[in-house]
Amino acid sequence: MLIAILVATRILSNSFANVFQKKLATSGVPSLQVNFRTYLGLAVIAAVMAVQYDWTAFDRYFWGFAALTGICGALGNGFLVMALRDGELSVLGPINAYKAVVAMLGGMLILHEFPGIWGLAGMALIIGGSYLVLDATPERFGWRLLRRRDIQFRFYALFFTALEAVMLKKVIEYSTPGTAFVIWCAGGAFFSFFLALPTLRRTPSAPVNWRRLLLLIGCAAAMQLSTNYVFEHMEVSYALSLFQLSLLLNVWLGCRFFNEKELLKKIIGAAVMLGGSLLIIWS
Repeated sequence: MLIAILVATRILSNSFANVFQKKLATSGVPSLQVNFRTYLGLAVIAAVMAVQYDWTAFDRYFWGFAALTGICGALGNGFLVMALRDGELSVLGPINAYKAVVAMLGGMLILHEFPGIWGLAGMALIIGGSYLVLDATPERFGWRLLRRRDIQFRFYALFFTALEAVMLKKVIEYSTPGTAFVIWCAGGAFFSFFLALPTLRRTPSAPVNWRRLLLLIGCAAAMQLSTNYVFEHMEVSYALSLFQLSLLLNVWLGCRFFNEKELLKKIIGAAVMLGGSLLIIWS
């Protein structure tokens, strides 16, 4: 029951975080500044939590995986915000289903986690359903679609966030979900600052809707804390597949807040992907 609640928390917080990211990125704030300001707010939360941990107890392997988590997280979320700035939430959300495949490969190599036959079948359905969602775009599924910058940025984002998930699981194995959250926030803030530095020099006081930013920080904190506790009890590739239950919600939010079209086809594709997630749950 606890895992179910955590998965539901992660799904809701992640989907609404995407909405706030898109609203901020399309309001004139540079995407990389949205990314940095989010991590900066999370770092404040992390600083309060950090005092309860003994940071001298961790070895160089822990800090190595912590650094890789921060780098991959900053890059992945930076590319995500850039994709959301120009792309459709109802399309970019379902593309995230491929993250489970990347994480599965990374989990096999680094974590020695190997999926069973039903897990593989579920991932195949997720990938198949994504074809229907992507085919609902004006370019249809094909090379023209893959040349779109928002689609490319979304694939870059899922690649780095999938690697981030694998590295984060190693950090959790060396410590606790709470410790890993502090590391994720601090590392993300540090590395995202350098990514955002060129835009900070050009537009140091870019206007920002503080209410939306605070809501985004709250959603991101809830998303990552719930993710860490799920990772503690579940293989990374399976956990990321379960998180794809947010697909239908992302399609609806894209149409509700941003007037995105082809709702029916996207819902059918997302439902097929949802079937893949249910197979993984059943396995």
